[in-house]
Amino acid sequence: MKIFAAVLQLKPQGSVADNLRHADSLLCEAAEAGAQLAVLPENFAYYGQSDLLAAGRAESDDKGPVRQFLAQQAKKHGLWLVGGTIPVAEAKPRPFARCYAVNPQAEAVGHYDKIHLFDADLASEQGKGAYRESDNFSAGDQIKTVRTELGVLGLTVCYDLRFAELFQRLANSGAEIITVPSAFTAITGEAHWQVLLRARAIENQLFVLGANMVDRCHQSRGLWGGSAIIDPWGNVLASLDDQPGVAIAEIDLGLIAEHRSKIPLAQHRKLI
Repeated sequence: MKIFAAVLQLKPQGSVADNLRHADSLLCEAAEAGAQLAVLPENFAYYGQSDLLAAGRAESDDKGPVRQFLAQQAKKHGLWLVGGTIPVAEAKPRPFARCYAVNPQAEAVGHYDKIHLFDADLASEQGKGAYRESDNFSAGDQIKTVRTELGVLGLTVCYDLRFAELFQRLANSGAEIITVPSAFTAITGEAHWQVLLRARAIENQLFVLGANMVDRCHQSRGLWGGSAIIDPWGNVLASLDDQPGVAIAEIDLGLIAEHRSKIPLAQHRKLI
C-alpha cells in the first residue's frame, strides 16, 4: 500500500491566532500536494505562551480552540492529522503535552501523552540554557498506536526520540509509521535530530515522520527545524532545512515486510 504523507515545519508567530493561521496555510499546501496524512510539530499553537495551565484547561474538552481547529482541518482537507501537541489539563496539577490523531471525519480517535519530558542543561555560545519541561507538564505513562486505513500509527513526541525502547515497543505493537512532532532545540537538533530519526527507522524497520518547529536564530531558544520523512532503510525521502514549509513523500508500506524479510531483526533479538 502506498500513501502520501507530509510533515509540516512551523516558525512560532507570537500568538495562538497567528500560529493557527500559519498552520492553516501549510495544511492547505500539504492537501493540495496530495497528502493523506499530515503531522504538525510539538506545541505548534501554544509555543511561547506563559500560562500553559490556563491553555490546558481551555483544551480539556473537544470544544477547546485548538482541538476544534484540528477537527476542522482534518475534515476540510479529508486527511488524517497528527496534531502535534497541545496542553490538556486533567486531574494533575500540570497539563499533559497531548498529541491527538484526528480522522477525516473530524473525530479524535486516539491520543498520546508525552512520556519523556525534556529537563536538560545545554551549553551554547550565549551561555548555559536550562530546559525544565517538567515544571510545566505532567508526564504520560502509556504507549499508543492508532489503526487507520492508511496503516498503523505509533505516536511519540520530541524527546521520546532518544528512547529506543519506546520505538521498539511501538513496533512490537504493530506500528508501521511512527510520528515525532517536535520542538527540538537548535543545539541538540544540529547534532542529533536527523541521525536519531534515521536510527529509529533503521532499527525498527519502519517509517518515521519528524515534524519540527524552526527558529534557529532565536537569541535564547533556538529551534532546529530539519523536518524529515525516513523510510525503513534509513533513506531520507523528503526534508526541510531552516525555513517553514511542507515536506511530502510517497510511503510504500510494502517496504516494511520486504526489509524485515531480508534482515529479520525481530527474530534475531537476544536481549529484550
